[in-house]
Amino acid sequence: MDKGQTYDATSIQVLKGLEAVRRRPAMYIGDTGSRGLHHLLFEVVDNSVDEALAGYCDRIKVTLHSDGSVTVEDTGRGIPVDLHPTEGKPGVEVVMTTLHAGGKFDQKTYKVAGGLHGVGVSVVNALSEWCEVRVCRGGRLYFQRYERGKPTCALKEVGKRKRTGTKVSFFPDKKIFKQTEFNFELLSQKLMELAFLNKGVRFEIKDERSGKSQTYEYQGGIVQFVKYINEDREPLFPKPIYISGEREGVMVEVAIQYNHSYMEDIFTYVNNIHTVEGGTHLAGFKAALTKTINSYAQRNGLLKNGSPALVGEDTREGIAAVLSVKVANPQFEGQTKTKLGNGEVKGIVESVMAEGLNQYLEENPSAARLIVEKCLSAARSREAAKRARELTRRKTALDSSGLPGKLADCSIQDPSLTEIYLVEGDSAGGSAKQGRDRRFQAILPLRGKILNVEKARLDKILKNEEIRAIVTALGTGIGTDEFSPEKIRYGKIIIMTDADVDGAHIRTLLLTFFYRYMKELIELGHLYIAQPPLYRIKKGKEISYAYSDEEKEAILKRIGQDGVQIQRYKGLGEMNPEQLWQTTMNPETRTLLQISLFDALLADKIFSVLMGSKVEPRKQFIEENARFVRNLDV
Repeated sequence: MDKGQTYDATSIQVLKGLEAVRRRPAMYIGDTGSRGLHHLLFEVVDNSVDEALAGYCDRIKVTLHSDGSVTVEDTGRGIPVDLHPTEGKPGVEVVMTTLHAGGKFDQKTYKVAGGLHGVGVSVVNALSEWCEVRVCRGGRLYFQRYERGKPTCALKEVGKRKRTGTKVSFFPDKKIFKQTEFNFELLSQKLMELAFLNKGVRFEIKDERSGKSQTYEYQGGIVQFVKYINEDREPLFPKPIYISGEREGVMVEVAIQYNHSYMEDIFTYVNNIHTVEGGTHLAGFKAALTKTINSYAQRNGLLKNGSPALVGEDTREGIAAVLSVKVANPQFEGQTKTKLGNGEVKGIVESVMAEGLNQYLEENPSAARLIVEKCLSAARSREAAKRARELTRRKTALDSSGLPGKLADCSIQDPSLTEIYLVEGDSAGGSAKQGRDRRFQAILPLRGKILNVEKARLDKILKNEEIRAIVTALGTGIGTDEFSPEKIRYGKIIIMTDADVDGAHIRTLLLTFFYRYMKELIELGHLYIAQPPLYRIKKGKEISYAYSDEEKEAILKRIGQDGVQIQRYKGLGEMNPEQLWQTTMNPETRTLLQISLFDALLADKIFSVLMGSKVEPRKQFIEENARFVRNLDV
């Protein structure tokens, strides 16, 4: 800084209106990638859902237009159009152009709402090239257009309408977003989720780009939601448990159905917002589940004398559950609303849940016995897994470093600077060990296919040599009582497999393992997939690498066809160490795909279908998605 430069009040910038949003978009929507783009649309949808929660809206429609814009239309009351008493502008213009302006800061307009910070639709407006709002209210249709958050005209009446509602159309700003294409499947999944949570409300989505459309409406609410989660698994009993109640203005709804898998699937919501990090409501649910099942088992002599009580993870093995709470003043962590902090909600959920579950167990003794037997089996497995972990620790302790013998470790120990490649096969592992930068790149070759963890308990999983090697190398431990993501030894975990069917299978097995047992590593952004090239193209002394058929054709078009040698790589082992480094491992030239959990429900569904025990759903999934497969080497 120039020492002669003065620092006084004139140095302080004031960002007015929505300028702050455009300057620092990630503060409001998380990021400017695909997640942030879809967050924009969810903000508008959430406003319509809040109208449904208030009892004024029974239909919400999303349309993806062929020009890249999107429209959200509802049958709510319509945003107010009369002049705001202090702002001197129509209410709709205030809502669209002012941060922290909305009808959700008291309980007069909305008793409960998802969009609570009053930044939603104004942020959408700020981050759009253009945005248009149409309001049907009082028998009239009103219209206003904005460009990058600023009105281009005054609110005007453009017609007559008998119905009420709001219609918001916008085009995401290409100056802000890296890509502006909305994902139909992702949005469909989100709307289906909302339809489950708001029984009787009709959600529609239409994609003008592809002609696809979907309609969701569920009268059974979260009971149907749990059936949907379990449809690719074998339920322990046919009808889900349903519990509901209200305490101190907090409404609680729970649906539970156990299945024969070993996975725990609990989806929690606050005012329709998916709280992916849980919070006090989830803590109350877990506490009530453990206490109530233990109490029932003891009362009915299902626990052997002297047997220790069941712990929480025992009671949650094979559970599929949806917990939905409505809270007047929820305290979320951050604008993205991923964790509930209200202390009073824990006790309320625990009370409603314990009372309802106890009643169910007493009235349904056969289902109750199945649940307790499932929990006891999980407890035995937990003890076996504990012994397996101790055995693993004793074995690795024999090595002075405590690390797997086949791991080629790196010299730097700071996890923020290091990465580990999980490599398919000894041949490719050998090339990777020779080609790597030993300072920051570690190599762990994997022999054969690891166990499918979707069909096995932790004690059996820990008997798999390759999984034990991965767990030991990463240093995080595994299992509810041991897993510590902060102990990770490498900042990047990179899965590197062949670009063929076997490679894809190994990659899916590894992804399933990380999703089921080390999900936080994915959420923290540690997991990646390497992208090795499919072709080596040589003409004279010029060598190019193509990572897809389209890229190969583009290179051939550029250099010409004469005298060209094309090598199609069948596997990583065909590359020498120098080629592997240059194409797949050199941070300057490689391409890595970061794995992120954009939609937990969708991810859970895919892993259940692809890796679960039911054949029919897997067959259907493959038939429906086969046409999207590219570069498949059979």
